[in-house]
Parts: sequence; structure tokens; C-alpha cells
Amino acid sequence: MKVLSPTTDSISDSSSQPPSFGKLVWKEIKHDKYALISFLILMAILVTVFIGASFIDSSTTTKVNLALINKAPSAKFMLGTDGSGRDMLTQLLLGARNSFLIAFGVTILCGIIGIFVGLSSGYFGGRVDNVIMRILDFYAMLPRLMFIIVIISIIPKYNVFTFVMVMTVFGWLGDARLTRAKTLQQSNLDYVKASKTLGTNNFIIMFREVLPNIGSLIIVNLTLNLAANMGLETGLTFLGFGLPFSTPSLGTLISYASVPENMQNRPWQWLPASLLIVVMMLCINFVGQAVKRAADAKQRVA
Repeated sequence: MKVLSPTTDSISDSSSQPPSFGKLVWKEIKHDKYALISFLILMAILVTVFIGASFIDSSTTTKVNLALINKAPSAKFMLGTDGSGRDMLTQLLLGARNSFLIAFGVTILCGIIGIFVGLSSGYFGGRVDNVIMRILDFYAMLPRLMFIIVIISIIPKYNVFTFVMVMTVFGWLGDARLTRAKTLQQSNLDYVKASKTLGTNNFIIMFREVLPNIGSLIIVNLTLNLAANMGLETGLTFLGFGLPFSTPSLGTLISYASVPENMQNRPWQWLPASLLIVVMMLCINFVGQAVKRAADAKQRVA
């Protein structure tokens, strides 16, 4: 009779366990050179931006200095100055941090609202699902961009918090629809029916059993939404309906290009921010595609 040692048993048990979602994501990133390069570039940008911005005094950065108006890049001002004599490099660091934090905050808030609404609609079904879906259908018909512009226009004084809240109000519909569709599939499976039979609380089933099983797909959706929200914030600010001009963001820096003189003769005022937003959005999308493949066994490269 062959007796296995405890070491052999533990090795076989650990090897039989499926890898975690995080390991699958990292495996996909390592096997996709574009995703790996994008991940490294994105991490380098974020570390540089957040560390650099932490040493900058935002109050002095926004001060007007008439003696330094529209200075070209030099050893003292690596990216030159703007029409108010403010250092463009410090504005770029602060703007990139603000834009990323705004997009991240909107993505998380939209995800929380969308997940709760989608779980409730898909799990309870029936009349609850019908009522929620009719509300979402009406909500989806509203022109999202126009309503955001109108609300921002009628607010006399708005700040970053107000801007995030306005974007969140109109940004959670996609998360709710995706969560509802996946919850409908899970609610008919045996483990959900067994939990209901045992008398488990509905909210415990929703958040402790159903949500972890669809969590990977939600993470994929949130990752891709992050890039979309960065683009939306930049676009609204460029059009003059985003952050106040006194608050640096990539959108406010890119808006310098709306002045013909800056567009032709002062590329240092708008070109670095334009390149940075493009690079960040591309990196997030490449990483998001790797996360998407990791969530689908049929698409995994590794």
C-alpha cells in the first residue's frame, strides 16, 4: 500500500486549485507584449504624476506672473509657460493627477450604483425587473452629453466634486445593464436556488454568492470605462463645460489649442497634454483588453 507524504499531498492539493483572477490577468498581460508595455508605461506615468504632484503647491502654481507670459521651453521651465506666466510642467502634473482621479472616482461611483441596481433587477426579476428596466429605458433615451452641459451651465459655482456628481448621475446605466444581464444568468443556477431553499437572506445571496461569480466581468467593464471617463472629462473641459479654468486638468491644458496663436506658435502649451491623454487612454485600453481575455476562458492567450 503506497502512502503519500504530507508534503506530496499539500503539493498536489495546491496544484489542483484554480489560479486566482489576478494571476490570470497578470498571465495575460505577460503574454501580450502590447499589454505589458502599456501596463509599464501607465504605471510609470501614474507614479511620476502622483509623486511629482505631491511636491507642488497648487496655490502658487495658479498665480499669474506677467513677467513670464508665453515663455518658450528652457532649462528653468522645461515645458514653457502659458498666457498667464504659469509653469506648464507643474500644471501638466497637477492636471494629469486631477483628470485621472476624476475619471477613477466617476468609474467607481458609477460602478457602485450600477452594480446595486443591476443585481436587484436581475436577482428579483418579475415586476421589480420590469419597473427598473422601464426606468432605465427612459433614462437611456435622454441625451447624456447635452444634459451634463446644461446642468453644468446652470450651476453658478461648481467644483471638482460637483463635476464628478454630475458625470456620475448619467454614467451608471451601462454598468447596471451589464450587471443585470449576468445576474439573470446566475439567478437560475443551482447554487442560488439552494441558498433560497435554505432561507438565506436575499441580499446575502446577491452580494456574497452572485456578485463574486460575475466580479471578473464587472472589473473588465470598469477598466474600460476608466478610459472612456477620462476622455469624457477631457472633452467636456475642452469645450468649456468641465472643470473651472482655475483647476488644472488635461482638458484645460488642451483647451489652449483653441486659441489660433497658441495652436500655431506655442505647441508647448497644449501638445504635451494632448499626447499624455492619448497615451494614457491607449494604455488603459490595451490593459483592459488583457483583463477582458482573462475573464473569458475562450479568449485567453495564456
